[in-house]
Amino acid sequence: MMLLKDILYGVGLTAVSGSTNVMVNSVQFDSRKVAMDDVFVAVRGLVTDGHGYIEKAVNSGAKAIICEELPQQMVNEITYVEVRNGNSALAIMASNFYNNPSKNLKLVGVTGTNGKTTVSSLLYQLFKKSGYKVGLISTIKIMVDETEYKTSHTTPDALTINEHLKLMNDAGVEFCFMEVSSHGIHQKRTEGLVFEGAIFTNLSHDHLDYHKTFAEYRDTKKILFDNLTKAAFALTNIDDKNGLVMLQNTKARKYTYALKTYADYRAQILENQFDGQLLKINDNELWSKLIGHFNAYNMLAIYATADLLGLEKFETLRLLSELENVDGRFQYYISKQKITAIVDYAHTPDALKNVLDTINTLRTGNENVITVVGCGGDRDRSKRPVMGHIASEMSNKAIFTSDNPRSEEPAAIIEEMVGGVQPQNTKKILSIENREQAIKTACQLALANDIILVAGKGHETYQETNGKRIDFDDFEIIKELLLELEK
Repeated sequence: MMLLKDILYGVGLTAVSGSTNVMVNSVQFDSRKVAMDDVFVAVRGLVTDGHGYIEKAVNSGAKAIICEELPQQMVNEITYVEVRNGNSALAIMASNFYNNPSKNLKLVGVTGTNGKTTVSSLLYQLFKKSGYKVGLISTIKIMVDETEYKTSHTTPDALTINEHLKLMNDAGVEFCFMEVSSHGIHQKRTEGLVFEGAIFTNLSHDHLDYHKTFAEYRDTKKILFDNLTKAAFALTNIDDKNGLVMLQNTKARKYTYALKTYADYRAQILENQFDGQLLKINDNELWSKLIGHFNAYNMLAIYATADLLGLEKFETLRLLSELENVDGRFQYYISKQKITAIVDYAHTPDALKNVLDTINTLRTGNENVITVVGCGGDRDRSKRPVMGHIASEMSNKAIFTSDNPRSEEPAAIIEEMVGGVQPQNTKKILSIENREQAIKTACQLALANDIILVAGKGHETYQETNGKRIDFDDFEIIKELLLELEK
């Protein structure tokens, strides 16, 4: 239990009815989880408004209500606190309730359109190999040193973040690497956290269904850097035209990395092939199992971060060469028929182009590239024709299929992708709504030495349609289909 006034420390209050000098059991923003003597925070979401559940929370035993607008009917002996922003209040309260756990470890946030999962996950791997107790908060999972927890959001809600950071404190974790999405920043899930540093990977077309404009999307990312302290570091990719924007107004120590531009940390690709690439980082060579320009940037960001956090440089280079690919990120399988299958999470135009660029750089020119790709439903529609254009332009054959259609009709999504295909590429495309059938068709079309790219879902082990999730793992499915063809 904890005093309400201590939980509210640092929250912007506008009105209070009742006493804040009361003990409460826990903080909740989901009325279904409210129990006796809890405090309920009414948060305005995209779909539901927590203010509509205040009465339910009171009936479930809530001792205090935190809201942006006081209800007209207030119950005696319940404390009502009006705040300027419910999301901000929840984040600060969550941090206070768990005794500000981010202050007790070195928390590094990774933001950008592409590369967040790879950079954060491989930093976790690297520091584990260095002998440290490490935490990870990513799209794929949350790790409290050796213990794994499932996650459903790139940046979880503030209560989940702080609860797991507290578990990290209890486990003696020294470093934590965390994906920070634009949604998470905009919804203030990271407010109240103390970051040791922040990394910017890149910025391209994504989430414009949510942010409306590219400038708003960029400026939301920038908030992470704006809120850093003087003791923190800000590391940015200045080959991206938005890289220097992230450093404007930050109080943190500023560092840059690049492959094409002069920077504090520089890399050069010396060799690139399917089983890895030879990199030169700040005049030192290393072999990486991760291939492609985008992974050269990722490896450079990891090296720079390790250096800024005090790891020995040559030990870092040695460990970088041992790092394995993250699930669903250029994950590949080569069949006995010499067909290479690649599964990648590429779900933005830029990511898809990067992966196909890498494939086309590595191929001899005699192989066909067959791309299976879809676009998610209830998400940014404007990128669908762009994805269709890139897949058809950069592949010998493109099969448009269902991704996670959610509440939309898969056929309608595919039709929007087809709308981006140039006339000269129309004969190169097929539309097959059923994703498994689309992957099977790609396998049947492929000959020896051909390359199949299955893009969009990567690490996801499900397909979401009309609120239901069914088991679906791109990598397992294509591997099974290729094994069947070998029989």
